[in-house]
Amino acid sequence: MVGENKRNKVVVQSSGSSGALQDRNNPRGAKKNSGKPRTKESTKRQAMLNTHRINPFKYDMNEILEASSMDPSKASSFLASVIAKASRVSTKDAKEFVRTFLDAGDLTKEEYDRICRLLDRYSKFR
Repeated sequence: MVGENKRNKVVVQSSGSSGALQDRNNPRGAKKNSGKPRTKESTKRQAMLNTHRINPFKYDMNEILEASSMDPSKASSFLASVIAKASRVSTKDAKEFVRTFLDAGDLTKEEYDRICRLLDRYSKFR
């Protein structure tokens, strides 16, 4: 048994003890966990913006926004919001956000379609 990593466990029996195992590093018997096995909450995989390709995405988005009739000060916050939603929530939510600007008249249908294609092209499932 050379090279095996051993843990020394000590069984402590006292009059009030139920025979619980105690670790030598935890002599007072403090609880390490609540007793319930921890399970990872699984969520459905969603298309999100690929953060490794964020700079080309910004470049392409800026080309679309410069050609649009949107106010430049509004365009920069719009771009930041689209990137935040697409990289943290999902591209689906980012498209819904862009749709609100289409409905408000800040974007045309063609610009909306181009932005949606960009989101699809620069996304990956996570």
